Amino acid sequence: MLARAVTYALVGLEARRVEVEAHLPGGLPGFTIVGLADRACQEAKERVRSGIRSAEQQWPRGRVVVNLAPAGLRKEGSGFDLAIALALLAASRQLPPDRLAGHAALGELALDGRIRPVRGALAAAEAASRAGLTQFLCARESAREVALAGVQPVPLRHLAEAVSYLRGEGDPTVGPPEEADAVPWEEPFFPDLADVRGQERARRALELAAVGRHNLLLAGPPGTGKTMLARRLPGILIPLGERDILEVTRIHSVAGLLSHERPLVLVPPFRSPHHSASTAALVGGGPGPRPGEVSLAHRGVLLLDELPEFQRPALEALRQPIEDGLVSIARAGGQAVFPAAFQLVATMNLCPEPLNQAVKRLFLPELSTATTIDEPPWICWKLG
Repeated sequence: MLARAVTYALVGLEARRVEVEAHLPGGLPGFTIVGLADRACQEAKERVRSGIRSAEQQWPRGRVVVNLAPAGLRKEGSGFDLAIALALLAASRQLPPDRLAGHAALGELALDGRIRPVRGALAAAEAASRAGLTQFLCARESAREVALAGVQPVPLRHLAEAVSYLRGEGDPTVGPPEEADAVPWEEPFFPDLADVRGQERARRALELAAVGRHNLLLAGPPGTGKTMLARRLPGILIPLGERDILEVTRIHSVAGLLSHERPLVLVPPFRSPHHSASTAALVGGGPGPRPGEVSLAHRGVLLLDELPEFQRPALEALRQPIEDGLVSIARAGGQAVFPAAFQLVATMNLCPEPLNQAVKRLFLPELSTATTIDEPPWICWKLG
């Protein structure tokens, strides 16, 4: 007996269709998952077995074979659990196999059958919508995120709810959760530039940088307010458009940074990595690969506080994102292109005065715009 369910695997920001084929050939009991699945996916065996029994369903007798097609695509993570469980129940005829048509499923199973959200639900829902699938079974926490793609979510708390829904015995709330169940959205708090007293020239530099999307370097002695001013830049940026909101939200969804209380990133993101951050942390990487800080700051601000303390290879890796607005990452597990149109703001301390004067004579003619605040605290700033 054979049954199929549809789910999605993440490759960068793109969701690739994966068909979960469950086959019950008979023979000695055993459970095999094939199709280039990683360890987290292989561990789905115990989660799915316990989840099906917790939903008061029968575990299929004999040998169980699950194929994740296409076999050449690397599958990572626990988001395949729900689709595997539904395919097995359909193969054992505990669910009508034809009911899975037109549906996609994404979610992790707990041992007690609860369905947990996974990262990348928005990208998967967008791919399902393009493929013509009309229903998307997911964790209840992911329902609002899925609804952004224009596909109808079927929010589930437990595998038993999915079984009842597909049997036609019960109908969970189809669509996003009701407003009464939702936590009010709260936009991230950014310090207000209006709170800064004095620093007229530095404030003017921030305003020009915000309007023109210029990169900005703030240099001055310690304690003069460089970081304080830089953290106030996101609060005066131009609001994100609808298209940018979806693009930024998709990136944060793939990175696993969205919460069900706030499934949309409505304001320009602000990222401030530590100066010990590696090259992979800044530009992205990993077996996946996953987006780095430059992509998480897409359409927002990337603050590099204490710029000279960052590793030179990490700073050199910023050349392509700054010039092209995207970053291309090639790994053994695949290649991905992430958007990285960020606004760079860097802070640094000045050199000792004799060396500082020599540096100014050497580099100041190359600066497009520079000024110095005469009275302390003062800051030398540059627009790029």
